[in-house]
Amino acid sequence: SSPHLVQVRERIRINGQPISKDLFNKYFWLVYNRLEETKDPEHASMPAYFRFLTIMAFHVFLQEKVDLAVVEVGIGGTYDCTNIIRAPVVCGVSSLGIDHTSILGDTMEKIAWQKGGIFKPGVPAFTVAQPERPLEVLRERAQERKCPLYLCPELDDFEEGCQALELGLAGAHQRSNAALALQLARTWLQRRGCQGLGELKEMPPSTELLGRLVPLAPAFRLTDAMIQGLRDTEWLGRTQVLSHGPVTWYLDGAHTTSSIQACVRWFRQAALNQDKPHDGSEVRVLLFNATGDRDTAALLKLLVPCHFDYAVFCPNFTEVSVASNADQQNFNVTLENALTRCLENQRTWTRLLEEKVGQDPWLPSPLRVGGLLQPAPTRGSLLLVPPAPRPLNSPALVFPCLAQALRWVAQGRDPHLAAPAASGAHPHPAASSGAVLLREAAAVRVLVTGSLHLVGGALRLLVPALSQ
Repeated sequence: SSPHLVQVRERIRINGQPISKDLFNKYFWLVYNRLEETKDPEHASMPAYFRFLTIMAFHVFLQEKVDLAVVEVGIGGTYDCTNIIRAPVVCGVSSLGIDHTSILGDTMEKIAWQKGGIFKPGVPAFTVAQPERPLEVLRERAQERKCPLYLCPELDDFEEGCQALELGLAGAHQRSNAALALQLARTWLQRRGCQGLGELKEMPPSTELLGRLVPLAPAFRLTDAMIQGLRDTEWLGRTQVLSHGPVTWYLDGAHTTSSIQACVRWFRQAALNQDKPHDGSEVRVLLFNATGDRDTAALLKLLVPCHFDYAVFCPNFTEVSVASNADQQNFNVTLENALTRCLENQRTWTRLLEEKVGQDPWLPSPLRVGGLLQPAPTRGSLLLVPPAPRPLNSPALVFPCLAQALRWVAQGRDPHLAAPAASGAHPHPAASSGAVLLREAAAVRVLVTGSLHLVGGALRLLVPALSQ
């Protein structure tokens, strides 16, 4: 799977666990040296990062004799380096979203064409409910490749009577992922000749195939192991909640419009519907960053209805010192480029809030003013630069790294984080009043979203054991 959150070893797992450092080290050098020995002298470059790890993952799985390998494509499908598998047991396409548009195309139909490139002749494939046109493209790709394609029934169709299936992953969008996982798992188990898979269920007439673009796969009675599997699933950085005393962190690596919409629905249900604390105030904070060719203005607009008191923007670097953790270093992005993007996000957020105030006359007249944190060019300390005084519903701040952003939000109230240093930042009304509010609030609810790399960096700092 990709990307990793904290350590690169997360990408290659056996029985759900990242391979050990010793195994990673052993197979990395084995593959590296073999490639070095056999490379074409005319074209002497090594495979790029993702391609190298893909080759290495296949080698690990073969050498360790795994029974079943679940391989997630990197980007797209058709031209992705994982697509060298000629005869997989089964293929699955989850809910489509607009992402990586510079590579995959700027419409759902173009993206569906790329995803359908993993279909193989005679190999069954499953997908979940999609908009009509992209689903039509998937059907056409399946027909081209002589691949039987089926639509997964809703998870409700697997539930017996009134007993709802319990999912280990929160969020309504995980139900379609669970339905897809069930079909993929059953297909594999059938291929292995496993008995007692649960007989197929009679589908109600409303779900018959009349007029359907893609035939509906039948639901089936789930085995106890399947029910337990859905219940016990854990996947870090997706609809994850960390309760650290008065500070609760809500982490979700959503980075497309559809996934941010799902994230907002989850966050509002998980955090905003909870009763306000009886003994004091609640402060809501957004911690956001986005990378690549994503339309950050569109993503931020979807987050405005959550009514955050503060919006904090920072790059995905855990520390200003880029030598802190090589696993989380992106050598294609400089700190200056990343900070410039954060400043653009700050301006976008400010503008969105001003527009909202203009649209909603019932909103109280804002009293607070936003602040901006930038590294001073001559020294490594933080410099708070006040923007032009404009009415804001919520101060927006930029920090040069995740560690400083998290420390400011937590204000010493999260036992896993050190308190922010008193020196190193010039006092400014927004930051100092915010610090008081954050220190005194009975509950601080923080949504970290926009990038899986941002979430990974936050997890590294909030759950130090993940770095071991």
